[in-house]
Amino acid sequence: MDSGKTKQRNFVLVHGVCHGAWCWYRVATALSSAGHRVTALDMAACGARPGRADEVPSFEQYSAPLLDALAALPEGEEKAVVVAHSFGGQSLALAMERQPDKIAVAVFVTATMPAAGKPMSFAFKQLSQGKGKDFFMDCTIQTTGDPQDPDETFLFGPEYMARRVYQLSPPEDLTLAMSMVRPSRRFLNDATMNGDVLTAGRYGAVRRVYVVAEDDEWKPAEIQRLMVSWNPGTEVKALQGADHMPMFSKARELSELLMEIADK
Repeated sequence: MDSGKTKQRNFVLVHGVCHGAWCWYRVATALSSAGHRVTALDMAACGARPGRADEVPSFEQYSAPLLDALAALPEGEEKAVVVAHSFGGQSLALAMERQPDKIAVAVFVTATMPAAGKPMSFAFKQLSQGKGKDFFMDCTIQTTGDPQDPDETFLFGPEYMARRVYQLSPPEDLTLAMSMVRPSRRFLNDATMNGDVLTAGRYGAVRRVYVVAEDDEWKPAEIQRLMVSWNPGTEVKALQGADHMPMFSKARELSELLMEIADK
């Protein structure tokens, strides 16, 4: 009797702003070593994908790698455990709305978690309240696109990463990140981001778990829990000692937690 095969899960990992599939290397290794299928994705113009952020015309096209990966899952096979970090939560939310039958559980890891019935940009605006330019230290924010209706690209600065994003992570992972981050569009004026695209019957029907990073300096734990409060029925798990990058600062604990969530 081979019980191992019946417990294999299909994990799909989605990165946050400025990052890529590379940021999941510790978690992906732990999950695959435990016998699970793991796909870490690069969103459009991120990670190893070609192109520039300002060439990605829409949030939908930015999220296409995730939407396409779920659409390609054969009917009747095990649904995916989709894990999204930070800005990746908005791509996950769109995928939950578009492909709810392909997702076994949606896991938001200190991620932006929109509310059904509100534009996805609502969550971003809530997170941005009270954060002036000084908060972002040496990050680079540039305008792009139509001068009458400009959008922004955003790139982490090394000092900001060290102080607010990776402050509890291994120093070698901060060094890796400083060499790998790329500018990302924020899609502030995007039609999908500003439309009422998320419904309770589709987005709201997928099982959801929120992993709170208790020591996140960029997205404080109280903000993470505020987003959970917009989504009744969301399970909450907490990681003590996790900065904004739990896949580095608490890689083993996060990996074990993801397998526990998938097995439930």
